[in-house]
Order: sequence, then C-alpha cells, then structure tokens
Amino acid sequence: MYDTLGEFKPGTTTLDPGLATRWAASADMKNWTFTLRRNVKFHDGTPFNADAVIFNVERWWNPASPARYNHTWESWGQILGESKGKGSVLAGIKKNNDYSLTFNLTRPVSDFPARISTSFFGIASPAAVKKAGEKYGSPAGGAVGTGPYVLDSWKTGDRIVLKANPSYWRGKPRNDGVLFRFLKDPSARLNELRAGTLDLSCDLNPADLKAVQGDPKLTAILRPSFNVGMLNIYTGTRKELQDVRVRRAIMYAINRPAIVDAFWGPLGATDNSIVPPALGWANSKNVPNTAAPNVAQAKKLLAEAGYANGLTLDLWYMPVSRPYFPTPKPIAEAIAADLAAVGIKTHLKTEDWAKYLEDSRQNPGFDLYMLGWSGSYGSPSTFYDPHFGPGGEPDTAYENKALQKLLDNATAAKNQSEAAKIYAKAQELAYESAVRIMMVHSRPLCASRKNVTGWTPNPTNSDQFDTVVIK
Repeated sequence: MYDTLGEFKPGTTTLDPGLATRWAASADMKNWTFTLRRNVKFHDGTPFNADAVIFNVERWWNPASPARYNHTWESWGQILGESKGKGSVLAGIKKNNDYSLTFNLTRPVSDFPARISTSFFGIASPAAVKKAGEKYGSPAGGAVGTGPYVLDSWKTGDRIVLKANPSYWRGKPRNDGVLFRFLKDPSARLNELRAGTLDLSCDLNPADLKAVQGDPKLTAILRPSFNVGMLNIYTGTRKELQDVRVRRAIMYAINRPAIVDAFWGPLGATDNSIVPPALGWANSKNVPNTAAPNVAQAKKLLAEAGYANGLTLDLWYMPVSRPYFPTPKPIAEAIAADLAAVGIKTHLKTEDWAKYLEDSRQNPGFDLYMLGWSGSYGSPSTFYDPHFGPGGEPDTAYENKALQKLLDNATAAKNQSEAAKIYAKAQELAYESAVRIMMVHSRPLCASRKNVTGWTPNPTNSDQFDTVVIK
C-alpha cells in the first residue's frame, strides 16, 4: 500500500529511486537533499509532495506532533536514534519547494537514504491520517498510501485484502490484488500451498526443502540470507548473568553447529557475528569465525564464577515462527539440553507474542530468550545499531559506550574500507560481551505454485507483488 523515498531492487539491498528521484549529501554528510517525484497521488486522490513527507517524518520523529495520536515509532529509534531532542540523529527537515526537501542531521550518516527508505517509513496520506485520527493504521481507520495496492478489507488475525491501484505511478499491477492470510504454523502453510489455497508463502520449515523440491506443483525459492537468530541474555536482574564468565560459559556450552545442522541443514550457517555473510567484510579476523562448543571451558568458567554446582535459569522461546527461528520450541529444547550438560538447568517458557516482545524489554526481563533480526537495508548498521547502539534494545540491560562510539564512527566513514576497520573493532567488543549469542544466519525457505511467476523475495522482507503473474 505504501511507497518509500527509495526502493530496494528486487532480490537485493541496492537502493533505487522511489518517491524520491534522486538525493545528494553535503560534503560532511550531515545534510541530505531529496528531489521528489512529481504527479504522484495518494489513494484518496490527494497530492504527494514535500509537505506530505514532512508531515510523516514529524509524525514518526516528533513526540509533540499533533498527528502522532499517542502512538510511538519504535522503528525510528532502532534505525535513526532517539526522537526529537537530545540524542536525536535528525536535527530538522526543511522544505525547499513543493518537490524538494533537506534532512539536517546532528552527525554524519553515510547510509541515511537507505535508512529513511526502509519499509517502516512508508509515506501515508496526511489527509487520511487526520481523518482517522488515532484509529489510522487499524481495521477501523484504514491505511492510505501511494503504492500499487489499495486496502479493500482487513479482518484482524485472519486476512488483509488489497486491490490493484489502477492509477499507480509505475503502472497498474500485473494482477488484480493480493490476499494476505495469517497461518502461524509452517506445516499449515505448506499444506495449503500443496492444496492450491495459497499461491505463495515464506518461512516454511527448512526440513521441508526436499519435499518442496520434489513436489511437481511447487517451486522452492530461497530468500537471500539477511538475518540473525540470537540467544539473548538479560543482565539487569540476575547477578549470575552480570558476570561475563557465566555468559561466556553459556556461549561455550551450546553446540551451535550441531543445532543449525539439525534444524536448518543447508539453509543455515553459524558464526560469531551479528551480521550475515553478505556483510562479512565488516567482521574481525580476531574473532573466531567458527562457533564450536567447548564444554570443558564452559565448566571451568562456571567454577571460576562460583557456580561449580550449576545454576538454574529461565529460557524463553518465541510462540511464533520467524525467518531465523522457524521452529522455536524444539530449538529451545536443544539449547536446554546443551546447557544441562554443563550444569545449567533451564525452565522453558513462552507467552503470547505481543506480550513476549513487551516483557523481554523491561524489568525483570527474561534470563535467556530467543529472538532475532532481519536487516532493513544493506549496511552493518542495520544489525548493530538496534542491538548495541544508543537507540538500541533494552532487552539485555547492557550498555557499552566504547562500542556505541565505534558504531557512530562507522556510519560516518567515507568508504567501505574505512568502515570495515571500525566494524571489526565493534565485533570484537560485541563478542567479548557475550550478551547476545549468535545462533544462526538462515536462508528462509519460500515456495510458490508452479503457475506463479514474477516473484523475487527480498533480503529485507520488503517484497514487491505488483510484478506477480498467475497463469
């Protein structure tokens, strides 16, 4: 339904023009000027222009914006730092004319166009937002953008129906619309694909790769690996977990290669980096690339920390399938078995997805918990900043000022070679902290019916469907 200022070329993290036709930075990369596309209209017929972009940015960034309607934008903090005020990356936004505007930043950000073009920042109709008020973006308030599809109906937890936008600025979609259904179980999605009640689906169980490849009615499609599945450790409550020796013992105890082989097979890889292999240029040669277990070292560290007789922790697993953890519970059980072998007993727990996300980010937190991340644009910052940066997650209660400074310096780097040296040091500090144990980088398994063409899953999960044809 929405377009963004820039768009990622299908199947890649390469940024192409979108609602902005071009952009340019000042020499210090603190001022970015965007030229906007002309003759574009929102689904409600109102014009797209600089005022519309500024309205949306103010809504995301400025807590005092009257269009905010008490909503918060967590994605803004994860991608562009704190909201308006001290600590914000954005200092202001200025309209140059109806089709040009400039973002003024508080520090240099070399990948700003990609950050502001992620799918989180789709441009909504100001008129529609004002009309719906706090209900905007819900089934009751609707959603209005400039994109290839128009919202037709929305039944919470069941389906969203979109119809083709005949006036789309790129041209009418090659299909009449898209129906999104919500099926939590990967097996259920595969069964419906086989039955023909779905045309395409993603995040299937990696173990079903051969079954999909062997089905004459289906085509297996692998989304490029651009994610990380992690076991996160909360340091804000338990004194045991505030001891880095205990955290490192947990890391050494888990046989990550064996777990990845068992649950992902050829569709998974494990290492000690938060960034996926596609961004491996940012890794340090001083950090082991392998994630081999060391049970003896784990027991030694526990004994040094005063827990030779072991300890008991809660291990939380997600109640839903995600690209990085398609089958969370059995994966959690495998992790628990490895921890038990070094004397760490775990209680497996889960809860409703929304509550899981909320509770993991506030005291008393979760001792150990599974979660992951899919990158939004083609820079290491899309992985590092939300998890170790100043605007990052509070889910570990861990802060490292030196690491945060490195991340700021990396985004100001003038070229990849300069950035690589800085990110290498960042990886070393992240690895030493052992607050996030990198479990897997996966290639999510997608599939479509044989009669479906024109679909290329994107690494960032921001898929385009207007090119899809069903024969």
